[in-house]
Amino acid sequence: MAAQTLILASGSPRRVELLAQVGITPGRLMPMDLDETPKRAEHPRSLAWRLSAAKAQAARHDIGDDPAFAGSYILAADTVVSVGRRILPKPETASEASDALHLLSGRNHHVHTGIALVTPQGRLRQKIVETKVRFKRLSEIEISRYLASGEWRGKAGAYAIQGIAGSFVVKLVGSYTNVVGLPLSDATALLQGEGFDVGAGWQDL
Repeated sequence: MAAQTLILASGSPRRVELLAQVGITPGRLMPMDLDETPKRAEHPRSLAWRLSAAKAQAARHDIGDDPAFAGSYILAADTVVSVGRRILPKPETASEASDALHLLSGRNHHVHTGIALVTPQGRLRQKIVETKVRFKRLSEIEISRYLASGEWRGKAGAYAIQGIAGSFVVKLVGSYTNVVGLPLSDATALLQGEGFDVGAGWQDL
């Protein structure tokens, strides 16, 4: 079988860990530093779709004609958390994280992840995945302690479901791994559909 290489256009440890869960180790990590500011009146789904494609295409551009990565698959993802049409930014301060947690407390929100794959032939394939999550009503003590934990840093919606915040979730409809950062079923299906042998490393798990 010919060697296959996956380039992940992300530096997210969660996405690396999720891919490792199914035996995939990226040959290269390429986090793309793009402006992630939503456009005026942009829908959360549209933002995730646009940014995931932009990241994949930016990585393909940066690779150029590097022979070391000829024939590689390039996978990118972007996760957006929203309450209704309101998009929650990735907080940079504890104050921003506090605002997000107060907004999520006791209500439903949606997690949208756009997946984009550039094939070795240069084709762009995309999919959007949505998960509905409901938080319990959070007390001020819980919010304060969660902020002190620092777990919110760099997380869409100011929380990591695979950590402490898993105790906040009272209902989840859809893909759990989508909320972590990469919907595995959909990502692997996209790869398989374009000829990537997802199960090649399973015997080594």
